[in-house]
Amino acid sequence: MSTTAIQTKHNFSAGPAILPKEVFAEAAQACLNFNNTGLSLLEMSHRGADFVAVMDEALALVREILSLPDNYQVLFVGGGASSQFFNVPMNLLNDGETAAYVNTGTWASNAIKEAQAYGKIEVVASSESDQFRHVPKGYPIPADARYLHLTSNNTIYGTQLFDWPETNVPIVCDMSSDIFSRPVPIERFGMIYAGAQKNMGPAGVTLVIVREDMLGKVNRHIPTMLDYRTHIKKGSMYNTPPVFPIYVSMLTMRWVKAQGGLDAMEARNFAKAQALYTEIDANPLFHGTTATEDRSWMNATFVLSDDSLNDAFLADCKAAGIVGLKGHRSVGGFRASMYNALELGSVHALVEVMQTFARKHG
Repeated sequence: MSTTAIQTKHNFSAGPAILPKEVFAEAAQACLNFNNTGLSLLEMSHRGADFVAVMDEALALVREILSLPDNYQVLFVGGGASSQFFNVPMNLLNDGETAAYVNTGTWASNAIKEAQAYGKIEVVASSESDQFRHVPKGYPIPADARYLHLTSNNTIYGTQLFDWPETNVPIVCDMSSDIFSRPVPIERFGMIYAGAQKNMGPAGVTLVIVREDMLGKVNRHIPTMLDYRTHIKKGSMYNTPPVFPIYVSMLTMRWVKAQGGLDAMEARNFAKAQALYTEIDANPLFHGTTATEDRSWMNATFVLSDDSLNDAFLADCKAAGIVGLKGHRSVGGFRASMYNALELGSVHALVEVMQTFARKHG
């Protein structure tokens, strides 16, 4: 079938999300003939030399891009980031110990709910009272907490952490929606986990980075498949790993490195966020929904002053090839997700539609 008639889309979907076009092209080829073997990657043994090389490179790229010290281990596991909501406390928290959590949205709330089965969970701060429109700051952190759990970016409500708490308590962070989007002070973290389907790859694999001294401290029995040490010992191949998502993640990390690494990603993402938020603030028909200082660079949330115009605006976006802009069903409005691979030109296309819409309806 010819693809010449397919219109280029500006994809603002919150996830599964846009990835670099060259990654899609190489991944598609791998499905047909991987490394000129005459076999699809999808039918090859994960124990064979071809995929072992993929796994080795993927693990090495995580280390290189994030500048990981030797005492951090890198894992690729299944189950999505939501499975880490219980896996984290199962591996890190004894029944009588305390873990501190900050509630900044739906995913943080879910993490809190799951963790309560494994120890004492203290919610040290929450922005629920204002519908998660800001990120709490200046809250006390119990000195005896086993860890402090944060969610670095909130896809539904459009907030993001830009300053990490000053504490000696190890930070455990869900970075599912902003992993590899900017540099992070890795030494502050005891653990980072991230679902792939925003900035790293397709749905189906979760990245876990854990400092070695965080493990082996709990008394409970941990099922073999849920014990991080199992996957460390077996190089993320205790069982058949999610081969294709890991391969696409490897290709995406190659792309991040080729673009200039995390400093380049930060500059790229700042430019996109600045362009869109400048228009939101200047346009008389639109306004943002979160505290200005906490606005996410990944997921910009905004609404029309007159919501009766929502369908007309989405129709104009569709006509311009802009997709994935409708807000999460729990909050409504609009959400423009601007992950690493989204080009600045797509943001400019959205801004142009917003300006034209204001001229027609203002």
